[in-house]
Amino acid sequence: MAHTSRRIRIGIDTGGTFTDVVAFDEDSGELVTTKTPSTPGNPADGFIAGIEKILGIVGAEGSDITAVSHGTTVATNKLLEGKVEALGFITTEGYEFMLEIARQSVPDGYGNSYFWVKPDRIVPADRVRTVGGRLDFTGAEIRPFDEDAAVAAARWFKAQGIATIGVCLLHAYADDAHELRMREILRREHPEAIVSISSEVLREYREYERAMTTLVDAAVKPNVSRYVTNIQDRLHGFTGSAHGDRGPIPFYVMKSNGGVLSADEVVHQPITTVLSGPAAGALGAALIAKVAGFPRILTCDGGGTSTDVSVVLDGEPTLTTEGTVGAYPSKIPMIDVVTVGAGGGSIAWLSPEGTLKVGPHSAGADPGPLCYGKGGTQPTITDAHVTLGRIPPHLLGGEIPLDVEAARRGIADLADQLGLDFEKCATGILEISAWNQANALRQVSVKRGLDVRDFMLTTFGGSGSLLACRLVDILDLAGVVVPPNPGNVSAFGLLTVDVKNDYVQTHVAKESALDHAAVQAILDTLTDRAREALDKEGFGAAEHQFHRTIDVRYVGQAYEVRVAAPEGVVDAAYVEQVADAFHADHRQLYGYDFRGDPTQQVEWVNLRVTGIGPITRPEIPRLGASPVEGGRSPVTRPVCFDPEQGYVDTPVIWRGDLGAGDTFAGPAIVEEFGSTIPVHPGFEVRVDDWANLVIRKTQEAAR
Repeated sequence: MAHTSRRIRIGIDTGGTFTDVVAFDEDSGELVTTKTPSTPGNPADGFIAGIEKILGIVGAEGSDITAVSHGTTVATNKLLEGKVEALGFITTEGYEFMLEIARQSVPDGYGNSYFWVKPDRIVPADRVRTVGGRLDFTGAEIRPFDEDAAVAAARWFKAQGIATIGVCLLHAYADDAHELRMREILRREHPEAIVSISSEVLREYREYERAMTTLVDAAVKPNVSRYVTNIQDRLHGFTGSAHGDRGPIPFYVMKSNGGVLSADEVVHQPITTVLSGPAAGALGAALIAKVAGFPRILTCDGGGTSTDVSVVLDGEPTLTTEGTVGAYPSKIPMIDVVTVGAGGGSIAWLSPEGTLKVGPHSAGADPGPLCYGKGGTQPTITDAHVTLGRIPPHLLGGEIPLDVEAARRGIADLADQLGLDFEKCATGILEISAWNQANALRQVSVKRGLDVRDFMLTTFGGSGSLLACRLVDILDLAGVVVPPNPGNVSAFGLLTVDVKNDYVQTHVAKESALDHAAVQAILDTLTDRAREALDKEGFGAAEHQFHRTIDVRYVGQAYEVRVAAPEGVVDAAYVEQVADAFHADHRQLYGYDFRGDPTQQVEWVNLRVTGIGPITRPEIPRLGASPVEGGRSPVTRPVCFDPEQGYVDTPVIWRGDLGAGDTFAGPAIVEEFGSTIPVHPGFEVRVDDWANLVIRKTQEAAR
């Protein structure tokens, strides 16, 4: 029988434990989800297994795939583990200690301002080479580029066997001629070298941050290129079929800025993927919550090792360029995600002072928590949940049975050392974890001048919803939204993402001295670069969208505020509009502004343009009435929510039995295939039209 051609788009999010897969049928609008074990040895194996599994479920062939979007942790893990191979650095003569000097800030855990040990540099001082030649901040040449020194540097790196090199010459953001010449010489003298130049990675002033961002880009380039090329080659195996070859499957990789980029382009700008996975989760949660009528949310993505949190305003996750990954600052635009070591596998342990600590060390997926029975030796957050009855004695609908007794023994041992009874110790572990997550949520919200009492919390990921009610209590939030299939929200987010490219150019000038024509010319050049990239990605001119933002500050400030800038021609009225937006944003962030003060001038610093190629987003399906006739069967189990109250018989509800408009009050446990939601006493739940659980405090509890 002839195969009927279909159009299937697939999103794949590779996590430490599971690879989540979502398929979207572009013709019928149907969404299908599944999970497959991750393969840390070669993540591409789990990726291909996920595609094969979902094609089997939806009854489609490889030739039906119209695109694959992927969130990857390859770059992130490389940086978090600090395993950066031999890396070389070329900079301007006299600036060889730029990385050693760095900034004056003392990282947490390194002592204080008087005594601290600097962490190892990404490039040791003996692998730095300098080249003569100098530009000023306008890009005018003061001294010509020293070709002989450039050749000597290239030959030295070749002789040392160092084949990954970052180049950051002074003021290259204003004119890239010297850096381009340096790259030509490296290609000629050291052809196997992988090179990143700062004028392509980050065309922005501040040498240290620009150099670090360029070196991080170079450091992850070999791994990201290998991984992406490997997957592209293996995807070619899916394209041949009975109804002809459609050519290679379009393969997109998630970027940290909330966009995707084709695999062909990602290998040239790999640093843009450092927050690939968490960014997809924030976007998926933002869309789900916006459809449900909640445009201002905090997101909480709980996994086995860590929890990622972010803030969403008007349906869009907020961006930052002050991000770091591990020990490395990266000034590329990224969704403002804070990661805390509080996941299901986070270990509970005693400090030398005898106090209880939780995380950041994790038992991960292997050996995992004690209750996994795979050789774990220390109690974890998951062990505390299972012994208190908050999660069932099995995971994934019975696929993974849990050893409750092993978990109980581990926590009992810890309780004895602390001199606490068992329930106080187990709830204490969960309480510390909840406060760790609450502090991360405060970081992304309160530091932006936001009042979290107005926000709903959207929880997802395997462990994201387990402490949701406690987070509402601690932070006094408006409530919680738990999407259906919470474990697959990141993979779903990959199907909602537009193609996005960011371009930046430093142009420091006081508002009173701004050359309107010069600013217009820079914005036009950045827009042309964005347009060219969108053409390359296959978007027609009518589909192109461009967003402008400008980094602005008061004269004398060291850091800027990014403000949205309108379209249109740059003139006096345009400049005034930007200033108004800046004063308002500055007040929101810092509680004051200098609007109307003639002594305090406004200064423009960086001009930015983002090019966007929009895609068709999947519609979130509506939920019908409950499929269960005559109410739910009263299954119960003893659960401890409060050590003072002890265990209470608690109804256990299967999420698939719930329909739109259903309501119930805590205590209750809601279970589904990949997640569990404990609803504490004093909370009530309503199922909305899109199958989300909307959890709020009851009126008595709120009072």
